[in-house]
Amino acid sequence: MSARMTHPGSHAVRPSSWRTLPTGIWALGFGSLFMDTSSELIHSILPIFMVTTLGASMVTVGVIEGAAEATAAITKVFSGAISDYLGKRKILLVLGYALAAFTKPLFPLATSVNWVFAARFIDRVGKGIRGAPRDALVADITPAAMRGAAYGLRQTLDSVGAVLGPVLAVALMIQFVNDIRTVMWFAVVPAFITVVLLLVYVREPDRSHIPRRAGAQLTMADARRLPRRYWLVVLLGAVFTLARFSEAFLVLRAQNVGLALGYVPLVMIVMNVVYAGSAYPAGAAADRVSARTLLFLGLLLLIAADVVLAWAGNPLIVFAGAALWGLHMGLTQGLLAKLVADTVPAHVIGTGFGIFNLVSGGALLLASVIAGALWSSTGPSTTFLASAGFATVAAIGLLTGVPSVNRRW
Repeated sequence: MSARMTHPGSHAVRPSSWRTLPTGIWALGFGSLFMDTSSELIHSILPIFMVTTLGASMVTVGVIEGAAEATAAITKVFSGAISDYLGKRKILLVLGYALAAFTKPLFPLATSVNWVFAARFIDRVGKGIRGAPRDALVADITPAAMRGAAYGLRQTLDSVGAVLGPVLAVALMIQFVNDIRTVMWFAVVPAFITVVLLLVYVREPDRSHIPRRAGAQLTMADARRLPRRYWLVVLLGAVFTLARFSEAFLVLRAQNVGLALGYVPLVMIVMNVVYAGSAYPAGAAADRVSARTLLFLGLLLLIAADVVLAWAGNPLIVFAGAALWGLHMGLTQGLLAKLVADTVPAHVIGTGFGIFNLVSGGALLLASVIAGALWSSTGPSTTFLASAGFATVAAIGLLTGVPSVNRRW
């Protein structure tokens, strides 16, 4: 058994059903569910709030969304390295969720785009603090042969929250006659439920058999010691992210084709229902079948989504594009996390997730800024067609130029 397979006896574990996954995976999953309910309730109406209430431009939306996610990615590097040094993940996990919870009231209180930027910045710092330690904790407490299923289940529950948030947003927008500020206040309670849930039910695993890092700072020597196949996964993550900009543009596309303001969150509901339904089956499949095949299929689905969204002329077609987008996410996101966990030594797994998310976050910032600029200068169709073009190049590269990461590739 390789040193990076952190669960004792994991060589004897075969891929199994969701019922046999560790309790901690369920606690992390339901924590993600409640926090995503809170976050997506806000995010499903935030682009419209910025554009219609605060007067933001499309470029501003792209910059804010990209910068927010890049901030989270940068923070993940440090939190991942610190969690490796401490040998503990929970304290950073809870701190990150708590910080995000305390920012939720800032959104309905916002009186300018600067307020929104500050709130998104702080919220994403919280996401960055918790992200890499959480992903590393999943690897710590899950047998290696079940990691795909574990990441898939957590992503499924996370996506269920991403469905509930927009559903609540639609219902509340109807109830309060499109009063966006009032609706945003309902995001506060589920965020704090997450913090309580994690405090009570998440436990640190025994990591005494894993050597701790000599220091908390990430050095070039650390980076050089990471295996080549890990850096290939990092590259793949960046390419996938460059081909897929912020989901805020899905919401704006729905409004652009004439969907009534109160029903705009439906596009996120459709996307996340499909995401939630596909993430666990795709994760479980990743424990048994070719990663290359799943990633290629994910890119084909993204290309299809972009083409549909580019030529959408009514809300129903936007919903179809959003569904394809969600299926792409379900097939690829848990799989990429599993590949990171499988290619990084156990004692630097938090750092590995941090670097992966840093590179992906930088790619998201670039993709979102480009998308905002294209939308403003040439319109939404060009924006989505450009994404489809990049995804096509990535798919060709995946088929012809990517060497194996492991024997299943």
